[in-house]
Amino acid sequence: MLMIMIMISLIISMIMMILASLLSKKLFFDREKNSSFECGFDPKSNFRLPFSLHFYLIAIIFLIFDVEITLFFPLIYSMKISFMNNYIQLLMFLVIILLIGLYHEWNQGCLNWSF
Repeated sequence: MLMIMIMISLIISMIMMILASLLSKKLFFDREKNSSFECGFDPKSNFRLPFSLHFYLIAIIFLIFDVEITLFFPLIYSMKISFMNNYIQLLMFLVIILLIGLYHEWNQGCLNWSF
């Protein structure tokens, strides 16, 4: 009985997915609907301009290091409740990890702004 219910639910879901994909197809492609919207006027330039991949890499590197910096915030609270020796060891461990990552990205050439 359970297998029959599972098969019926799978068949119904497959029929619904097929119907949804068939009914949602756009048959009328309009140039105005496919172009960018600039206050009702035709766009003056191509709206699919390429962006700098180097800028994207710098932004990703910034986000990664920004998230890693947030690891230092709990250290402020843990300084009050932990031993100073453990605190310094943990802090040095995190700083060394950040410096190794910075050196690696510098060595790979990701931080150079020359094109």
